[in-house]
Amino acid sequence: MKKILLCMLVIGFSLSAGAADKTAPDWEKMANGMTQALIRHFWGANFEGYPDRYYFNYGSDLSNMTTNHYWPQAHAMDVIVDAYKRTGEKQYLNLYPLWWRGAPAYNFSGKEIDPWWNEFVDDMEWMVLAQLRMYETTQREEYFLKAKQMYNDWIWPTWGPENEEPWKGGITWKTDVSKSKNACSNGPAALIAARIYQLYDEIIAPGKKPKQAYLDEAIKIYGWLRDHLYNPATGGVGDNMNRRGEISSAIYTYNQGTFIGAAHELYKITGNKQYLAEAANAGNYVIDQMSKNKGVLSDATSGDGGLFHGIFFRYFVRLINEPDLDLATRTKFHKYITHCATVMAENAVNPNIMLFDGHWWQAPASSANVPLTPHLSGCMLMEAMCILEPLPGK
Repeated sequence: MKKILLCMLVIGFSLSAGAADKTAPDWEKMANGMTQALIRHFWGANFEGYPDRYYFNYGSDLSNMTTNHYWPQAHAMDVIVDAYKRTGEKQYLNLYPLWWRGAPAYNFSGKEIDPWWNEFVDDMEWMVLAQLRMYETTQREEYFLKAKQMYNDWIWPTWGPENEEPWKGGITWKTDVSKSKNACSNGPAALIAARIYQLYDEIIAPGKKPKQAYLDEAIKIYGWLRDHLYNPATGGVGDNMNRRGEISSAIYTYNQGTFIGAAHELYKITGNKQYLAEAANAGNYVIDQMSKNKGVLSDATSGDGGLFHGIFFRYFVRLINEPDLDLATRTKFHKYITHCATVMAENAVNPNIMLFDGHWWQAPASSANVPLTPHLSGCMLMEAMCILEPLPGK
C-alpha cells in the first residue's frame, strides 16, 4: 500500500540514456509538504504544554527534546527562510521573531555577555549565516548587525596567528580546542565574510570596519582552506589539521558543500575563474567518489551527520545555476541532483507524514520517530530543486 501511495505522489525519473521522458515530481508540493512537516512535528511551541518553546526539537513529536545540539537550529531556520522566499507566506515570516528569541534562550553554552555565543565556532557560524539570510528576506538590520557582531567578536578573532606552526592561520574549530583547524569552521567563515562584504552598502551604519576588510578576510580564510585541506588532484576536502600538522583523511559532504559555496561566492565577487574551477572539482568529487549508494549519497540517519548532505545540496545547487560553469559540467551536476531528489521523492518520503529519516531507498513508517537532522537534509534538497534552473535550451 505504501508503495502505491508513493507512486501516486511522484512519477519515476531515469538518467539512463534513451529512457523515455517521465513526469518529474512536483518539487513545490514536496517542499511545501516537508516544510509543513518540519513545523508540525518539530517546532516546540506546537505541542500542548510548551507554548513558549520557540525551538526546533531534536526528535519528531517530542521524541527527543535535548537542547545540547545548537547548530541544527540554524539549518531549520534556513529552511523556513527558503519557504518564505519561495512562497511569500506570512506563516513562515511569523516564525522569525519567535526563533530569534528561542534559539539563544536554549543555547546550552551561551555567555551572559552574548547568549548567541557557543563554544563551537562552527555552530556560531551557522547561526550567523542564518541571520544574514533572515536580513536578506526582511531588511531588518538587527539581523545583519547581530551577524556582523558575532563574526567580528567571536569568529574572526580565532584566526591564526599566521606565523604559528604548523597551521599558519586558519579559523579554530572549538574555543577550548584551539589547535584544531577544521574545514567546518573555515568554509562557513569565508562565506560569512564574503556575504557581509556583499551586503555592506545596504546598511545605514555598518560599523567602523571597512568593507574591503571583509573581502580580504574571506579570501584569506578560503585560501587557507584550499591550501591546507583541499586536494586539487581529487577535489576532496579533508576534515581538519591537528596540532601535529596532520591532515585528517575524513571527507564529509558538508565540508565539500561549504568549500563549494565559498569558492563560488568569491568567484561571483572577483571573477577569478580559479575559484569556479575549484568549486566544480569539489562537486565532481562528491558525485564520483561519494555517491556509491546506487547513484546517491550514503544513508545519514541521525546526529550531526544527518545534516551533512543537506548542506552540500544547499551550496551545490547555486553552483549548478552558475551560467559561467561549462555546459558539460553543469549538465552532469544537473542530472545528479535531479536523480538524488527523485530517488528521495519516490522512495524516501512517507506521503502520509512527509518526513525523511535519512534512508534514501525506504521511507519511515507513519508511526516512526524521526530525527531533526536528516529531515532537514530532505527539506534542503527539495528546496534546492525549487530553485534549480533548467539547462540552456531546455
